[in-house]
Amino acid sequence: MSPVSRPVSLPHPILPAADWADRFTLGLAVEGLTAREAARLALEHPPGWVRRLMVLRNALVAPFGLKSAAERVATSETEIGGFPVVSASDGRVVLGFDDRHLDFRIVIDVLQDRPSGQTLSVMTLVHRNNLIGRLYLAAVMPFHKLIVRRMLSGIGERVLTSPR
Repeated sequence: MSPVSRPVSLPHPILPAADWADRFTLGLAVEGLTAREAARLALEHPPGWVRRLMVLRNALVAPFGLKSAAERVATSETEIGGFPVVSASDGRVVLGFDDRHLDFRIVIDVLQDRPSGQTLSVMTLVHRNNLIGRLYLAAVMPFHKLIVRRMLSGIGERVLTSPR
């Protein structure tokens, strides 16, 4: 159960100005998982090392005017795991916001496209607005890929071990 990198075509209708994107998918041997449930499973319980990285990230980016990541992981109708909900349906949740240096969206899709299960997809779209946005994305990229892969694997583990 390993996430697989998939290509993304730009421009993308969710963030037409995006100039960077990635997407990872994972097949799950479950049915009936919604995108909102998948987002909550992924974002409400990050591993300790991810929480520590976010604290470090917040301290490092504050002088450059980048928005801080949520210190507390909140979920409501308007946010999941500290990220604002842009739109939501059973099959897709779009999270993200626009900032002075970059705009981003996290797109979580759940597709009933397997004979006995679903395919989960996490796509990240970014529009870098200026040099600071470009430098920031370059700096976080290795961590981003590691975090998204771990996030997807964590959903797979949680959905197979917890009642929904």
